[in-house]
Amino acid sequence: MKLNVKFLTVAALFAFVLSACSDKDAEKKIAELENRLAELETSGASTTTPANNTATTTTAATEEVKPEGPLPTFTWSEEEHDFGTISEGDVVEHTFTFTNNGEAPLIIESARASCGCTVPSWTKEPVPVGGTGEIQVKFDSKGKPNVQNKTVTITANTYPKVSRLRIKTFVTPAGQGGDGPVKR
Repeated sequence: MKLNVKFLTVAALFAFVLSACSDKDAEKKIAELENRLAELETSGASTTTPANNTATTTTAATEEVKPEGPLPTFTWSEEEHDFGTISEGDVVEHTFTFTNNGEAPLIIESARASCGCTVPSWTKEPVPVGGTGEIQVKFDSKGKPNVQNKTVTITANTYPKVSRLRIKTFVTPAGQGGDGPVKR
Protein backbone atom coordinates (compact mmCIF):
# COMPACT_ATOMS: atom_id res chain seq x y z
CA MET A 1 0.00 0.00 0.00
CA LYS A 2 2.86 2.38 0.84
CA LEU A 3 4.32 1.71 -2.60
CA ASN A 4 1.04 2.78 -4.23
CA VAL A 5 0.98 6.02 -2.24
CA LYS A 6 4.60 6.79 -3.13
CA PHE A 7 3.90 6.02 -6.79
CA LEU A 8 0.84 8.28 -6.82
CA THR A 9 2.78 11.03 -5.05
CA VAL A 10 5.62 10.82 -7.56
CA ALA A 11 3.18 10.71 -10.49
CA ALA A 12 1.34 13.77 -9.17
CA LEU A 13 4.62 15.60 -8.62
CA PHE A 14 5.75 14.72 -12.15
CA ALA A 15 2.47 15.92 -13.68
CA PHE A 16 2.65 19.12 -11.67
CA VAL A 17 6.24 19.76 -12.74
CA LEU A 18 5.43 19.24 -16.42
CA SER A 19 2.46 21.59 -16.31
CA ALA A 20 4.01 24.46 -14.32
CA CYS A 21 7.78 24.38 -14.71
CA SER A 22 8.39 28.07 -15.50
CA ASP A 23 6.11 29.69 -12.91
CA LYS A 24 7.95 31.14 -9.87
CA ASP A 25 5.16 30.10 -7.47
CA ALA A 26 5.20 26.64 -9.02
CA GLU A 27 8.94 26.39 -8.41
CA LYS A 28 8.34 27.08 -4.72
CA LYS A 29 5.58 24.46 -4.62
CA ILE A 30 7.84 21.97 -6.40
CA ALA A 31 10.55 22.47 -3.80
CA GLU A 32 7.97 21.99 -1.03
CA LEU A 33 6.69 18.82 -2.72
CA GLU A 34 10.24 17.50 -3.12
CA ASN A 35 10.85 18.06 0.58
CA ARG A 36 7.58 16.33 1.46
CA LEU A 37 8.40 13.41 -0.84
CA ALA A 38 11.81 13.05 0.76
CA GLU A 39 10.12 13.00 4.18
CA LEU A 40 7.71 10.30 3.00
CA GLU A 41 10.52 8.20 1.59
CA THR A 42 12.48 8.31 4.84
CA SER A 43 9.81 8.40 7.54
CA GLY A 44 6.51 6.81 6.60
CA ALA A 45 3.54 7.33 4.31
CA SER A 46 -0.10 8.25 4.17
CA THR A 47 -2.37 5.57 2.86
CA THR A 48 -5.79 5.87 1.24
CA THR A 49 -8.33 3.08 1.30
CA PRO A 50 -9.91 3.08 -2.19
CA ALA A 51 -13.07 1.22 -1.11
CA ASN A 52 -14.40 4.09 0.95
CA ASN A 53 -12.05 6.95 -0.07
CA THR A 54 -11.01 7.64 3.49
CA ALA A 55 -7.47 8.57 4.31
CA THR A 56 -5.59 7.15 7.23
CA THR A 57 -2.12 8.13 8.23
CA THR A 58 0.51 5.71 9.42
CA THR A 59 3.67 7.43 10.52
CA ALA A 60 6.97 5.84 11.34
CA ALA A 61 9.70 7.90 12.96
CA THR A 62 9.61 11.40 11.50
CA GLU A 63 13.39 11.67 11.50
CA GLU A 64 15.82 9.63 9.46
CA VAL A 65 17.71 7.17 11.63
CA LYS A 66 21.48 7.31 11.30
CA PRO A 67 22.79 3.90 10.15
CA GLU A 68 25.35 2.05 12.24
CA GLY A 69 28.96 1.81 11.17
CA PRO A 70 31.24 3.93 8.98
CA LEU A 71 29.53 6.27 6.53
CA PRO A 72 30.61 8.35 3.54
CA THR A 73 30.06 12.14 3.53
CA PHE A 74 29.74 14.73 0.78
CA THR A 75 31.97 17.78 1.00
CA TRP A 76 30.82 20.00 -1.88
CA SER A 77 32.98 22.64 -3.53
CA GLU A 78 29.67 24.58 -3.85
CA GLU A 79 25.98 23.74 -3.45
CA GLU A 80 24.52 26.55 -5.58
CA HIS A 81 25.50 27.98 -8.96
CA ASP A 82 24.25 31.17 -10.65
CA PHE A 83 24.52 31.19 -14.45
CA GLY A 84 23.78 34.92 -14.49
CA THR A 85 21.77 36.24 -17.44
CA ILE A 86 21.36 33.99 -20.47
CA SER A 87 19.21 34.17 -23.60
CA GLU A 88 16.12 32.03 -24.04
CA GLY A 89 17.10 28.90 -25.97
CA ASP A 90 20.63 28.72 -24.51
CA VAL A 91 21.73 25.41 -22.99
CA VAL A 92 24.15 25.89 -20.10
CA GLU A 93 26.06 23.37 -17.99
CA HIS A 94 27.80 23.39 -14.63
CA THR A 95 29.76 20.68 -12.86
CA PHE A 96 29.43 20.40 -9.08
CA THR A 97 32.38 18.57 -7.53
CA PHE A 98 32.58 16.79 -4.20
CA THR A 99 35.03 14.91 -2.04
CA ASN A 100 34.13 11.85 0.03
CA ASN A 101 35.47 12.84 3.46
CA GLY A 102 33.70 9.99 5.22
CA GLU A 103 34.85 6.59 6.35
CA ALA A 104 33.32 4.39 3.61
CA PRO A 105 32.92 4.44 -0.20
CA LEU A 106 30.21 6.87 -1.38
CA ILE A 107 27.59 5.58 -3.82
CA ILE A 108 25.10 7.93 -5.50
CA GLU A 109 21.81 6.09 -6.01
CA SER A 110 20.08 8.82 -8.02
CA ALA A 111 20.05 12.49 -8.97
CA ARG A 112 16.69 14.01 -9.93
CA ALA A 113 15.94 17.50 -11.16
CA SER A 114 12.90 19.56 -10.20
CA CYS A 115 12.07 20.14 -13.87
CA GLY A 116 12.44 18.29 -17.17
CA CYS A 117 14.46 21.24 -18.50
CA THR A 118 17.29 20.34 -16.10
CA VAL A 119 19.26 17.12 -16.58
CA PRO A 120 21.80 15.83 -14.07
CA SER A 121 24.48 13.21 -14.73
CA TRP A 122 26.74 11.86 -12.01
CA THR A 123 29.65 9.65 -11.11
CA LYS A 124 28.27 6.09 -11.24
CA GLU A 125 31.21 4.28 -9.66
CA PRO A 126 31.69 4.20 -5.86
CA VAL A 127 33.82 7.14 -4.73
CA PRO A 128 36.51 5.91 -2.32
CA VAL A 129 37.34 7.66 0.95
CA GLY A 130 39.28 10.81 0.01
CA GLY A 131 38.22 10.46 -3.63
CA THR A 132 36.34 13.01 -5.71
CA GLY A 133 33.28 12.80 -7.91
CA GLU A 134 31.01 15.13 -9.82
CA ILE A 135 27.47 15.90 -10.79
CA GLN A 136 27.04 17.71 -14.08
CA VAL A 137 23.84 19.73 -14.43
CA LYS A 138 22.58 20.84 -17.84
CA PHE A 139 19.79 23.46 -18.09
CA ASP A 140 17.87 24.09 -21.34
CA SER A 141 16.27 27.55 -21.26
CA LYS A 142 14.00 27.00 -24.29
CA GLY A 143 10.51 28.15 -23.25
CA LYS A 144 11.74 29.20 -19.79
CA PRO A 145 11.86 33.04 -19.73
CA ASN A 146 12.66 35.21 -16.69
CA VAL A 147 13.93 34.03 -13.28
CA GLN A 148 14.64 30.31 -13.02
CA ASN A 149 15.53 28.38 -9.86
CA LYS A 150 16.05 24.63 -10.19
CA THR A 151 16.91 21.95 -7.65
CA VAL A 152 18.75 18.67 -8.12
CA THR A 153 18.01 16.13 -5.39
CA ILE A 154 20.76 13.57 -4.77
CA THR A 155 20.11 10.30 -2.96
CA ALA A 156 23.21 8.49 -1.70
CA ASN A 157 24.41 6.13 1.02
CA THR A 158 25.23 9.13 3.23
CA TYR A 159 23.60 10.53 6.35
CA PRO A 160 21.35 12.30 5.70
CA LYS A 161 20.42 10.24 2.66
CA VAL A 162 19.22 13.24 0.58
CA SER A 163 21.30 16.25 -0.50
CA ARG A 164 20.25 19.14 -2.72
CA LEU A 165 22.09 21.31 -5.25
CA ARG A 166 20.60 24.44 -6.76
CA ILE A 167 21.07 26.38 -9.98
CA LYS A 168 19.61 29.75 -10.86
CA THR A 169 19.62 32.11 -13.81
CA PHE A 170 17.74 34.94 -15.44
CA VAL A 171 16.58 34.00 -18.94
CA THR A 172 16.12 36.95 -21.29
CA PRO A 173 12.94 36.18 -23.26
CA ALA A 174 13.40 35.56 -26.98
CA GLY A 175 13.10 38.72 -29.06
CA GLN A 176 14.37 41.02 -26.30
CA GLY A 177 17.77 42.56 -25.78
CA GLY A 178 20.16 41.65 -22.99
CA ASP A 179 18.77 44.30 -20.59
CA GLY A 180 16.03 42.07 -19.16
CA PRO A 181 12.29 42.19 -19.68
CA VAL A 182 10.61 45.13 -21.40
CA LYS A 183 8.16 47.16 -19.32
CA ARG A 184 4.98 48.08 -21.14
